[in-house]
Order: sequence, then structure tokens, then C-alpha cells
Amino acid sequence: MSSPSIAGLDERFQLAQVVAQEAGKLAFHYFNERDTLVIETKRDLQDVVSIADREVEELIRSRFAEAFPGDGVLGEEYGLQGGNSGFTWVVDPIDGTSPFVNGMPNWCVSIALLHGGNPVVGVIYAPCFDETYAARAGGGATLNGRPLSLSPDKTIRNSVTGIGANSHVTPAFVARMVESLLEAGGNFIRNGSGALMLAYVAAGRSSAITNPICMPGIALPAIAS
Repeated sequence: MSSPSIAGLDERFQLAQVVAQEAGKLAFHYFNERDTLVIETKRDLQDVVSIADREVEELIRSRFAEAFPGDGVLGEEYGLQGGNSGFTWVVDPIDGTSPFVNGMPNWCVSIALLHGGNPVVGVIYAPCFDETYAARAGGGATLNGRPLSLSPDKTIRNSVTGIGANSHVTPAFVARMVESLLEAGGNFIRNGSGALMLAYVAAGRSSAITNPICMPGIALPAIAS
């Protein structure tokens, strides 16, 4: 990605990392108390939400509103609140709620920042692994402060491909996707968090992801490349 000069971007990038980690700590508290959570369903029985999702998003929104009241925020749970600064935060408070409520570690807090409709910041914090993926337009991407770069040697044959699927796609489509991947000599994983699988592409842990569903996380491989 090119290196734009955008006033206020550095301050927002630093804030996004602080907020993602603060939100992750709150989410991790609920993760450890998940047996007490009331779980609700949205579109179907696999699409779940809890008070943890809502309170984590409320925390994130409040932090951004305090620091940059003119910024817009689009969140998974509470929709779009418009702004007038040209910046819009895109937030998934707990990406991977199904693994979260079932006691698996594959979930994260996912935050992106758009400027003029283009992704300029991406931050993913995975509390169970204490991993912070952070990317800024013109500054590349890091994992816990260590620079990341996409490996030219990774292919679908010598690595794994992340598979995403939900009620937005048909079972037949997913089956064809898996069949085509296996026929090409590849293999796949599905960990329940689209954002985390995208972060693994940026970190070189996997070669690709198909059917990327999480908009905040998609900023990371794009900025890392």
C-alpha cells in the first residue's frame, strides 16, 4: 500500500492498539466467566451473540468517541454511527463468538480504520495468545512489534488455506471450494474467526483465506503486502 500523508493517522493507529488490548482484556474476563453468559442467536443457531460482544463494542465506541468525536463507527452489534472527520472505525468486538462461547481460544478483537473508504489501519488482538497484529498504511504490519512480510514461497500446496463459511454461502459452494482446494494439492483449516485467519496470512502462517467475511481483519494482509 502506498504511504499517504494523512493528518491524525499516527494518533489513531496508536489508540487502536491500546483500545484493542483494553477491549481484549474485558472480553477475556467474560471468556473466563462464559458459563454465566446468556447466549442469544441471530440469523441461525451458529450465529450467536452475548453480553460480552455488546459490552466490548460499547467500550471500544466510548474510547473512540472520547478521543475523536468526529469519527464515524461501524460496529457488528450496534451498526453505523456517522461522523464528519473522514475517518470511520470498523469494529468486530469478538470475531469468533462461536469459539468464544464454546471455550476455544480462536477469537479476537478486530478493529479497522477507513479514510475516504480505504483501509488505513488494522489491529487485531487475540487475548488467549496475547498477540497483537497491527498495520498502518505506509508502515507495514507487525506482530507484537515484530515486522511482518508475506512470504513469496507460500503456496496452497505447501501451506494451509483458511476456509470461512456461514449461512451467507450454500453448503454446496463450500463443498466445491474444499474439493477444488484438495484436488489442487492443498489443505485447509477453519478456526472460527475470519479476522484471525486473515492475520495468519499476514504472519505467513497460512497461504490464503477463502470467503473472507470479516471486514476489519481484511486490512492486515492488504497493508502487509
